[in-house]
Amino acid sequence: MREGHEGTGPGEITPDGCAVELYARLPVGEEPDIVAAAVPAGAHILELGSGVGRVTHPLLERGFTVTAVDESADMLARVRGARTIRSSIEDLDLGEKFDVVMLASFLVHAGDEEVRRGLLRTCARHVADGGCVLIQREGADYHTKVPRERVDPSGFTVRIASVEPAGAGVNSVHAEYVFPDAVWTQTFLSRPLTKEQFESALAEAGLEVDTYLTPDGMWVRAVPSA
Repeated sequence: MREGHEGTGPGEITPDGCAVELYARLPVGEEPDIVAAAVPAGAHILELGSGVGRVTHPLLERGFTVTAVDESADMLARVRGARTIRSSIEDLDLGEKFDVVMLASFLVHAGDEEVRRGLLRTCARHVADGGCVLIQREGADYHTKVPRERVDPSGFTVRIASVEPAGAGVNSVHAEYVFPDAVWTQTFLSRPLTKEQFESALAEAGLEVDTYLTPDGMWVRAVPSA
């Protein structure tokens, strides 16, 4: 298990504390619609941290070509219809360029700044000229409005139970997912980033914001710096 990360519950748990069976149960959400509205039809998307394909599969249904990357073989075994590559994101170097590179799931908030730098360098390394990078950021109150919970219409509860300081600028976040027949927990390290800090991190990797795609600023389209 990666330092500072832990997961509990039935089934396989990945090194960053993600439960494979949990992610297979989570509903799709609005991510595919946001992506589809932000990129050209039929684009080839490099999805970094695809997990079980929760977003991959709806993107395929919308006519996109997807290369799905994840470090967990158990996660990738659930992906259907996409090219899959098992690799850590930071180490990925396919020697290819893509219309769209997607870094979702708040991965840009990695607790380790060197890991974050590696993630963004991978994004920059794989985006084609004229292409874009889609990044999902945490909400403004992600680390402060705690505890909080949301009951999903499908019948489970997701709860951010605690956020505790865990070093310079890093918090340990503890999340709980309660289903009628099972409970999973995940503890992970996350580094809050102001808009300025986020844009500075992009610039360091040779990227810049093209537009904030959602009113809350959580989804961003970035492009290679001019």
